[in-house]
Amino acid sequence: MSCGDLLVFLLADLGEPNASDARKQWLGLQLKAAMQFIEREGISLSVPLTYEDGALIVMYAAYLVRKRDTSEGMPRMLRWALNNRLFSQKAQED
Repeated sequence: MSCGDLLVFLLADLGEPNASDARKQWLGLQLKAAMQFIEREGISLSVPLTYEDGALIVMYAAYLVRKRDTSEGMPRMLRWALNNRLFSQKAQED
């Protein structure tokens, strides 16, 4: 799964299929930030990205975009997905 694929999925998630080039560049930055935030939590993303990792990145990036408009915290669905991914990874290491 490529960064281009992730951008297409993020645009679909946000309901912005006809986003401007500037908006696409900004959303690409949010995808990269999401990857770094996920890795900061101790999660190792696979190379190449699996569908599971891709979905996690898109969920996190969509959260980053949407949280600018609200004061809500991280959605439980995303927190659970991150925790499950981390616990699964740690269990495989042991």
